[in-house]
Amino acid sequence: MHLQAWPGDTFETYGRWFSVPTELIIDSNPHVEEGLRPGQTVAIPGYAPIDTWEALADRLSLPTEVLRRLPGAMAVIKGTAPLPKRISSPVVRSVRPYDFAALMEDITALVCHYPFVRQRTIGHSVLGLPLVELQIGRGPVRVHMNGSFHANEWITTAVIMALIDEYARALVNDDELAGHRVLDYYRKVTLSVVPMVNPDGVNLVLNGPPEEEPHRSQVVCINGGSLDFSQWKANIRGVDLNNQFPVNWEIEQARKPPKAPAPRDFPGFAPLTEPEAKAMAALAESSDFEMVVAFHTQGKEIYWGYEGFEPPEAEATVQAMAKASGYQPVRYIDSHAGYRDWFIQTWKRRGYTVELGEGVNPLPLSQFAQIYRDSLGLFLAALKMA
Repeated sequence: MHLQAWPGDTFETYGRWFSVPTELIIDSNPHVEEGLRPGQTVAIPGYAPIDTWEALADRLSLPTEVLRRLPGAMAVIKGTAPLPKRISSPVVRSVRPYDFAALMEDITALVCHYPFVRQRTIGHSVLGLPLVELQIGRGPVRVHMNGSFHANEWITTAVIMALIDEYARALVNDDELAGHRVLDYYRKVTLSVVPMVNPDGVNLVLNGPPEEEPHRSQVVCINGGSLDFSQWKANIRGVDLNNQFPVNWEIEQARKPPKAPAPRDFPGFAPLTEPEAKAMAALAESSDFEMVVAFHTQGKEIYWGYEGFEPPEAEATVQAMAKASGYQPVRYIDSHAGYRDWFIQTWKRRGYTVELGEGVNPLPLSQFAQIYRDSLGLFLAALKMA
């Protein structure tokens, strides 16, 4: 929601009027650099205009038919004289096949209603889709989370977006989530999230091969002529993005097939050949993350060590995440060249791979509610331990 500043207005005044923490209003208006000036447009997070007869009737506790007879009511409905209503329900529609279009639709809604959520593009996929990073918070501790490194694990993106939505709504209301006062985390942590690392692959799994050539013909060929891409994990060029990082990459490259582009497991012909992996590496190199959490599926496990490079505090953090989610902590697995592996070895800091849910990928949306409940506790525990 937006309003026009009058003489004498301050962000603190707006905070009192709308019962929104002042720092969220400040962070929603980066264009205001040296105090409010009369006539400036100011964004108020957590509010939306009333846009239906039913919503206005509910707000005023009047029957809808009474409102239709009021001279000024139509102006409200048409938006020429909007009235604000506090957002009390999700703006993200995550329980659906979650392709890139769904992600961008929800990012637009999220940033519109919670403008303290910052959005930027950190790179582009093979097919030119933006790799979007969202940032929330003003704290000195930088934490990164991501989803959909693997195409058929797209439900991780839906879960992440639902987590951000609930986090933002709780921040505006200065609420607690599962016993955590989230405004404290906003002040302590700057959270970086790349919800969908592999948008081309996700679209391939959910929507079929792209129209663009030669990519359409190539993916069908790689997939053995089948148009069923439900088991596809790689990017659009048949490279597994989570086998692309320069940390014992040669072991992954030598250990087993495939030796050429494939629906899964092919690490590429060299590390960091794919634009999605390059963008994720550049983000970590420029951001000084204290901790990273990569969401995958499935197994209800949290991988937290790599070759002894993990710091001593990594175990206490994974135990807190495990307690909050019910997931099993696993220190070492026989795997290399992953994003988390590379982060731990390069910076000797905490890195976690969370395997959401259980069953066979792609996990069905019928698991979403349970996965989300487990993830919320884990998400909050990670911010607390950051």
